[in-house]
Amino acid sequence: MYDPLTSSNPQGLPLANSYWASTVDITPVRPSLNGRRQTDIAVIGAGFTGLLTARYLAEEYGREVTVVEANRVGFGASARNGGFVLKGSGRLGFAQMARRWDLDTARGIYDEFSAAVARVKGMIESDKIACEPQQPGYLKIAHSPKAMKSLQSGAEFITGQMGMQAEFIEPERFRREYLNHRQSFGALRLEDGFGLNPLKLLQGYAQRAQELGVTIFEDSTVLSTQRTGKGFTLETAGGQLEANAVVYAGNAYTQPTLTAMLSGRALPILSNVIVTAPLTPEQLQMVGLHTTQVAMDTRVLKYYYRLLPDNRLLFGGRGAVWGKHADKEVYVTRLKQAMVRAFPPLAQVDISYHWHGWLAASLDDIPHIYTRDGEGYSLGYCGAGVSFSAQAAWRLAGMLNGVKPPDLPLYGQPLPSFPFARFRRFGQWGFYHFGRFMDTLG
Repeated sequence: MYDPLTSSNPQGLPLANSYWASTVDITPVRPSLNGRRQTDIAVIGAGFTGLLTARYLAEEYGREVTVVEANRVGFGASARNGGFVLKGSGRLGFAQMARRWDLDTARGIYDEFSAAVARVKGMIESDKIACEPQQPGYLKIAHSPKAMKSLQSGAEFITGQMGMQAEFIEPERFRREYLNHRQSFGALRLEDGFGLNPLKLLQGYAQRAQELGVTIFEDSTVLSTQRTGKGFTLETAGGQLEANAVVYAGNAYTQPTLTAMLSGRALPILSNVIVTAPLTPEQLQMVGLHTTQVAMDTRVLKYYYRLLPDNRLLFGGRGAVWGKHADKEVYVTRLKQAMVRAFPPLAQVDISYHWHGWLAASLDDIPHIYTRDGEGYSLGYCGAGVSFSAQAAWRLAGMLNGVKPPDLPLYGQPLPSFPFARFRRFGQWGFYHFGRFMDTLG
């Protein structure tokens, strides 16, 4: 088990035994970095952020880019998530953003998140990526009467103050037309989120990057980065890569000692996913799964779920605090219990797949895209990286070429450091206990 706070690197570890991995043929291993090589820009990490940053650097700015991946394309979070393309990132609602900053800032962030969803959709269409995009719609489900009132206010804020489209769905209609979720109290619906197969999307990104001349090395853990008079030198077990600039694109999988630029600035959090056996038409009707739109609830410790194209239900939520406990059966059991509380007829349905992966949370609950003196990163998606990584990578490529981003908290500001960073997992442990208590209160 790779734990980004305690493990040296993930090289040589097996890919996740996920549902996504069962749907594709993994491409042959790409070459490792050997000997001494030179490039214009080195990108560390071949997930969504790394491959898309490389793509935009090559496609829009004509830069020579080399991507260095410690394991395989598809090892990290980009192929372990639930495949939710969401208009949002972090834990902050738009009304909270307006209170923290101002209304114009909240609208600017909303526009960036909306552009991210459109950007992913556009690449799927232009590159003809067969990643099984499903019907549009993101359902944020109230888990209590108090949460219902909050979502009603949120819908009014988005439509009234933001001037955007949102809908609150009353509880009875929600259960009848969308999901017969036994613990739901209605839902806020945004119209342009959707689900897809994230590993197929990632493979499409990798193919397009290579078509643009991007070099991808696999099984090539970067052991250190050194600033030199000419730029940077990246050391791997097999060789060296000299570059004029370097991008850190590992998100939660970034090695803790790789750069002081990111030391103590993110909290890796484990998310667990289960996928059921295919449900028959009779089971779908009995359970009340009437939509394939992506859904997430309003709990402090959220659950997320969606019906897949082959009528399996994907259901995800928080896992262990420490990586050494990640494979304990209790976390799979808890997820199934939560699924059955929401959809009781699924009590006897088999679980066909379960896996886990790391996401990165920031101290201020928003992602940060930052560059300084030839180094850059995009990190802290808080679980919404499938979509926002696309917009973030485009902005990051521009920033590395002198293009000024919008004046928003997302851009140009470094990730804030966690206080007492060595003990952040203990803080997470305490927060989980607090979250479970709050969720029981509603």
